[in-house]
Order: sequence, then structure tokens, then C-alpha cells
Amino acid sequence: MYFTATFLRYATAFEEAYATDDWSRIEPYFTEDAAYQPIAVFGHRVEGRAAIAAAMKRMVDAFDRRFASRRVDLVEGPIERNDTVWLRWAATYTLPGSPELRMVGEEIAEFAGDRIRRLEDRMSEDEIRTVAAYMAEHAGKLP
Repeated sequence: MYFTATFLRYATAFEEAYATDDWSRIEPYFTEDAAYQPIAVFGHRVEGRAAIAAAMKRMVDAFDRRFASRRVDLVEGPIERNDTVWLRWAATYTLPGSPELRMVGEEIAEFAGDRIRRLEDRMSEDEIRTVAAYMAEHAGKLP
């Protein structure tokens, strides 16, 4: 449960970074040479602690912050196996004059010592199609 506790502290730091726009808050949770693989439609693989923080800021600025509200819920997990933590999440976004957008994905964090060495977000092809269809219909309402 050691890695799970560390991951949950990272998740709290992520939400604090989201709230304050101070992305340096997440850097201590990653190894210097960490790699992050976002969901393909949101970005590409980045390497390095500072590059990960910068990429996450770019992604939330380009997507999450454009909605009126965002809520992330834990759907399943976290499950710890060896040096890896896995969980399934759901993110719900609201936009005035549009239905909610709910997308479900999973996150995998692989640790080296007490820091994340590899972080990967995944969504099924069906979820990606759902997000794409929503954006095709409602993106014009986003600021």
C-alpha cells in the first residue's frame, strides 16, 4: 500500500495544481527522467519532470478549463501490484446549454523508489469516439 499512498498524495497535488495553476506542485512526485503518456487525443509522450508538469498544464488549459466545471471520480481501485498502481476514473464536464460530458479512463503509475517513473492515461476507443462526437457537436460553445 506504500505506492498507493504516494499516488494518492500525487493526485491531491494534481488537484491543488489545477486549482492554483502552480504545476510545480506535482514535480516532486516524479523521477527526474519520468515519462508520461497521455491519452493520444490529448497529447504525446513527454519525458522529464518539468516537461510532464508543463504538458499537464497545456492539456488542462486546452481542455478542462474551457468547461464551466470539472469533476473527477474514482470508479475502481486503486490497485497496487509490485511497483505499479492502477485505477479507473471518470471525469464529468459541464458546459452551459449542453449535456454533461462524461468520460471514463484508467491511469497506471509505475514507481521507482518513492517517485513515479512512468505515468500513463488510457481510454477505450469507444470513449475516445464519445469525446470526439461531443466535441464535434458542442465545441463551438466552449470559450
